[in-house]
Amino acid sequence: MHLAQVRGTVVASIKARGLAAHKLLLLEAVPATNPLTRDNAVTPQLYVAVDLAGAGVGEIVLVVLGSAARVERDGQSVPTDAAVVAIVDSVQVDGQTTFVKQ
Repeated sequence: MHLAQVRGTVVASIKARGLAAHKLLLLEAVPATNPLTRDNAVTPQLYVAVDLAGAGVGEIVLVVLGSAARVERDGQSVPTDAAVVAIVDSVQVDGQTTFVKQ
């Protein structure tokens, strides 16, 4: 699992049947040590994920990748690479709180 920040949404009017009910989010991976700090000198690596948690733009989320991101519909897998499975309330690293949802 990975931490990411929701940077935007992706609109696709035509999707695989199993994805029709799901929003697509544009995510940027973030470090657990400081999820809200952005290095403006580095071009962000953005990727698309299926939203299974109801996340919104700006939120820090927990993402699963690969086969763990499969979405099942009517007993069949829908092709997905990444899925948002939780909205993060707080992060602690080595006893220090590095993020608290406002």
